[in-house]
Order: sequence, then structure tokens, then C-alpha cells
Amino acid sequence: MAELGTARIAAGQPAQEIEEELAEVGVQLGFPGIQAAVGPTGLLVTLTEGGPTTYRSAPPGLRLHQAASVRLIRHQVVHGELGPGAAREQLAAVAHRPVQQPSWLLALAWPVLAVGIALILQPGWANVAAAAAGAVLVFGLVQLAERYEVVKALLPTLAAFAVSLAVFGAANAGLLGGPLRTVLPPLAVLLPGALVVNGMSELAAGHMQAGSARLTYGLVQLGLFALGLLVATALLRVPASSLVNLRVDEIGWAAAPVGLVLIGSSICLMEGVPLRMQGWVLLVLSLAFGAQLAGQQLGSIGLGGFLGAIAASLGSSVVELRRPQLPRLVLFLPAFWLLVPGSLGLVGVTELAAGRESASDVALGLLGVAIAISLGLLVGSSVGRALRGQLAAPAA
Repeated sequence: MAELGTARIAAGQPAQEIEEELAEVGVQLGFPGIQAAVGPTGLLVTLTEGGPTTYRSAPPGLRLHQAASVRLIRHQVVHGELGPGAAREQLAAVAHRPVQQPSWLLALAWPVLAVGIALILQPGWANVAAAAAGAVLVFGLVQLAERYEVVKALLPTLAAFAVSLAVFGAANAGLLGGPLRTVLPPLAVLLPGALVVNGMSELAAGHMQAGSARLTYGLVQLGLFALGLLVATALLRVPASSLVNLRVDEIGWAAAPVGLVLIGSSICLMEGVPLRMQGWVLLVLSLAFGAQLAGQQLGSIGLGGFLGAIAASLGSSVVELRRPQLPRLVLFLPAFWLLVPGSLGLVGVTELAAGRESASDVALGLLGVAIAISLGLLVGSSVGRALRGQLAAPAA
């Protein structure tokens, strides 16, 4: 139970969902009184009230193909298809299962992902090219971070500094406009949007310790990204007027659908998502983007985030109900990354530091977007659970 729970933590699942899943597994294994206290870095679990308690730290983060395997193991245990001993052996094997793709193809996925996000956030030809070049810089720094601890500790600041130096340097030379939004696509993989929104979701569900710890860590990471960006702009003597949230649109309506396809395919490649799931990933990704866009047109960024989160969470839940072998988390996370709450946060923090916005406006804006997405997640997952009894299909 402890190993299964920490594997779900490493997959990025909110604490309240992990506790619900462990309770379901406990009933199947003959321990209906199981109690678990899940945090962002580990958990405590006891099988019976007043019985011995086990603590286990979470392993390093899992990729989506590993998260899919963990979900399948839990599904088999719940349905009596796998015993505890065999489940432990399979969980241990999952942690060491690499992505079955050549290294050069995985490296190529980084600029492809940045291009896809740029086609949605900043669809200008020069901006898209700059995003691809910035992603190559970020990938190089990530490779260095795997070898050197000092680079790993400073990775957010170093990545933001390197990308900002290149992008704002190009803007100063008159090669592109809207540099602030152009900085975001290469950094999107590293931005802590999932941390911030998961933290808000956990707080809304009553998990105060896990939620506050995750939220605080995410906000600190945002500050480190903003620090690197501001150091680069100060070094280049970029005027505060250039640190504005300006959108450049030279490509037109075709940019968004092409960007969605590139985002979905590159994430599936980077995360080793099995081929049988990739079409479903793209479907949920498209639903989330359509709902987010509709919300922004009808109201605001907050409404777009709320509707996008509902579409992503509910859509992935319905797919999992109809196809139990397709884990909701794997279908949901790529769509969740598309909501880019971390990018919006980085823009806000940067404008605050540049003196363009007041602290209260930025704080309320970030909080509003995070709350909207968190509420969307809660609504979507709650409706999905309510539909479970009606739409559940037998395992394939």
C-alpha cells in the first residue's frame, strides 16, 4: 500500500485522490479500516486503526508511461487480478523502466513542444523560431543538471536567464516583437503550474499541509524563474515598456490546431505514452483547449481556465470509465500543461518586478486563475466520480 501510494505521488496525483484510491485498494485486500496521510513527498499508512504505521518517501517523479503502468497495477489489484507480492515486484520494475525512444528523438521533442506552445501563445514566425532555439538551450541545461548538483539547484534561474538573454537580445536587434510571451514556450516544461494548481486543489479538499507546502514551493519556483528573466533584461538594459504582455499574431487561425498536434505528439514522445493512448491524449487536449478558448472569449482568463479544467478532468474521467485500461492521469496531464498557469504566473511576477503592476493586482490575478483551475478540476473529477456507476465498462 505504501509503495503504491508513493508511486502515485511521484506521478503527480493530488493527495486527496491518492487517499481515495488507497482506501479502495484496502477494501479489496481485506483492510477496510486503512488510514493514510499523504503529503507531497511521502505518506504514512496504517492498515488497521491503532495498528503499526509505515512511512515511505516518494521516489523521483515518474514519466507518463510509468504512471500508466502504476495505474494498471492498481486496477488489477482492485479487481483481484494481481496479488500484493506480484504488485510490489511490478511496481519496483516500473521505477526503472526507461522511455523506449532513441535519445536524439527525445531531444528533438523539446523544440517541437516549444514550437507548439508558441503557435498558441505567440504565433509570429520569428517568435516561433526563437522559441525553438530557446528550447534547445533549456534542454542543454537540463542535461547538465543531471550531472551537476549546482546546475540542478539553479536550473529555473539559469534557464530563464539563458532564454531571456537570447529572446530579448533578438528583440533589441529588431528581429521580433512581444519578447515576454516568447520567453514562455521554451520554459513551459519547467514552469511549476502543476504545483500551484495541485496545491490549490489540495487546499480546497481540506489537505492543508500538502496543499500549502506544494503551493509555497511552486510560488518560490516562479520567483526563481522571474529572477533569471529580470537579470537578463537588466544586463541588456531592456526598458520596462518592453516587459509587457503583448501578443503577436502573424500566422492566423491555422496556428492553434497545428500547435495542438505538435504539443500532443511531443509530450507523448517525451513521456513515452503508449501508441494506443496517444489519440485519446490528443482528444482530451483538444477538448481542454476548446473549452479554455470559449471561456476566454465569453469572459476572462479565469473563466477560460475553469472551463478548460472541467473539460480536461471530466473528459479524461469519461474516457477512463469507458476504457479502464486508459488511465485518467495520463490523459489529463498533457491537457493540464496546456492551461499554462505557470506561464501566466511568470508574466505577472515579471510585470510586478518591472513596476508595471501593483502587488495586489498581480497577487489577485494569480490567485484567481489558480482558484478557477482548481475549482474546475474539483467539479470535473466530482462529476466523473458521480458517473462512474452509470458509465463504467468492464475491463478490456
